[in-house]
Amino acid sequence: MEIYLNQIAHGRSGDKGDTSNVCIFAKESRYYELIRREVTVERVKEHFKDMVQGEIIRYEVPSLEGFNFVMKHALGGGATHSLRLDTLGKSMGSAFLRMKLQVNENEL
Repeated sequence: MEIYLNQIAHGRSGDKGDTSNVCIFAKESRYYELIRREVTVERVKEHFKDMVQGEIIRYEVPSLEGFNFVMKHALGGGATHSLRLDTLGKSMGSAFLRMKLQVNENEL
């Protein structure tokens, strides 16, 4: 079945220049391994396609049951350089949580 990441996770996000930082946290402990398996750097690259032009790094934070994603060259040059509407990291966090995941019913 297909779900949105925001059904099993919440996030915090921000930006610095042209780099977006999004932290994803499991809403319940039982979702941590599911997120770990499904929300890979490759899947994030596919989700953001042409928006993120640079490297994406995933840091695992098991003590918080979360992941920190740093996405470089993600904001069209940064808030003062981009022609994109609302390029700040907060928007990237919302877009991140709209990522679709394929899961088994018994995992929810």
